[in-house]
Amino acid sequence: MKGSYLLLLKLDQKVSIKRWTLEAGVYVYVGSAMGDLSTRVARHLRKNKRKHWHIDYLLEHAEVLSVIMLPSERRLEEEISSSLSKKFDGPEGFGSSDLKVKTNLYRLDDLGEFFKILKDIVRTRLGEWPDGSARETR
Repeated sequence: MKGSYLLLLKLDQKVSIKRWTLEAGVYVYVGSAMGDLSTRVARHLRKNKRKHWHIDYLLEHAEVLSVIMLPSERRLEEEISSSLSKKFDGPEGFGSSDLKVKTNLYRLDDLGEFFKILKDIVRTRLGEWPDGSARETR
């Protein structure tokens, strides 16, 4: 199964990772897995792994609060990130070197606004639930 995912993260204290300094707070990381979505997310959740992506270094310090997987044949990572960038800020260049967005990590100062954006993404980008019902009616 291909798709995009969001990792909802909590930092209890200020941390420095590579060239970024992140304040304590709640963050969301946007990623994609056009190979196997479940395998990619499981890798992020493992404690012992070789560090490859920026998120690997952040996960050493952050608590994963939630994982949201959005199955899709389309790579939606950039669209999701672009939607989040209209309301939230994040460290420039984090996880986005192959995209036209400034970052894939956002500090969430308003969880209600985050879930409103997420609901809109699901409704407009992903269409229907597997049983054929409209996503917004569930």
